[in-house]
Amino acid sequence: MAPIAALLLLLLLAASGPLRPMLSGAAPLEPVAVSLLAGAQEKGAVCLDGTPPGYHLQRGSGDGSGSWLLHLEGGGWCSTLKDCSGRRMSVLGSSNFMKPLQFAGHGIFDSDEIYNPDFYNWNKVYVRYCDGASFAGDAEGQAQDGTTVYFRGLRIYEAVIGELMEKGLANATQVLFTGCSAGGLATILHCDDFSARFPQQVSVKCFADAGFFLDVKDISGERSFWSFYNRVVQLQNVRQVLHKDCLANKDPTECFFPTELIKSIRTPMFILNSAYDSWQIQNVLLPSSSSPEKSWLSCKDNIGNCNSTQIKVLDEIRNTMINDLKVINDKAEWGMFIDSCFTHCQTLFRISWSSPTSPRLGNKNIAKVVGDWYFGRSQGVKEIDCEYPCNPTCNSLPPP
Repeated sequence: MAPIAALLLLLLLAASGPLRPMLSGAAPLEPVAVSLLAGAQEKGAVCLDGTPPGYHLQRGSGDGSGSWLLHLEGGGWCSTLKDCSGRRMSVLGSSNFMKPLQFAGHGIFDSDEIYNPDFYNWNKVYVRYCDGASFAGDAEGQAQDGTTVYFRGLRIYEAVIGELMEKGLANATQVLFTGCSAGGLATILHCDDFSARFPQQVSVKCFADAGFFLDVKDISGERSFWSFYNRVVQLQNVRQVLHKDCLANKDPTECFFPTELIKSIRTPMFILNSAYDSWQIQNVLLPSSSSPEKSWLSCKDNIGNCNSTQIKVLDEIRNTMINDLKVINDKAEWGMFIDSCFTHCQTLFRISWSSPTSPRLGNKNIAKVVGDWYFGRSQGVKEIDCEYPCNPTCNSLPPP
């Protein structure tokens, strides 16, 4: 089976973090500078190319000065030495390419109280992703040119959290630990470990956006995404972060999927995902290795082009996700927002996070539902949308 990693290279351009360097039309605020991890080489906490990892820290104010929001960036994975070596020439593998980011107008990072009423004045940290394995690996390899490729995501996670603790995180009164896509998976992987670093009286919760990746067969009947994850797990040695109770009964690769991970997480968590996740439809169900027919290529680009037979296949993917999430119903402090929009990552854009045209479930947008869950303003914050195309509030979202 040809590796589906080639498809993931799209993320090098399209999803190397939805927060971009200064965007035209953004609010006229200063971009947030990159802070490079101190002593990275000594700690072995380095990007794929050996450069120190980075993060962006914006200090909170007023009654938010003791509250912290930490977000782990996404950007796919690399499963071979060749692919990981290639990422070293991009922001997904080297801090040499990291630039200041504009937080204004970017969803949960927005400092505008109108669009981000619950978290606008919190300390906000955007941790850059440069290891290729959801901040989970600890190994190294040798590229064809003889240079070392460093798989140090776990050390990056630990070292960055340690440095932030020294910068005030240790004194936080409430914390929200988040991530999107591969960063959403990282949030799920590290949730309990992160929470355990704080005293019990501190409110620590986790929030995974578009990180609920499914173990489903592609359109040709192959488990190509499982095979891809298996290569990531083996190449980057992610076993250390996998839950021991899962490893006792299952293959490590199965334990890398959220379906298994959420079963043993104790920390309150919120799952935000589309049941028709555009990235998963394009890369898990319809990878190039599955040789989809021409009609599927049109459907793959835009769910509006899918015929009724194809929609039934997508509905099966939705049903798998809903079924895998049933365990959350027994977790009183957990929440979820599962919409039917053809999209991927919804927290980092104002149009999807909180705007007059944001997706809604139960007449509430994502920002409202997440805030109600975090602050306990509502009980049983678990929203699941009907099947596509039932939700008209999805129509305002731009193409993925």
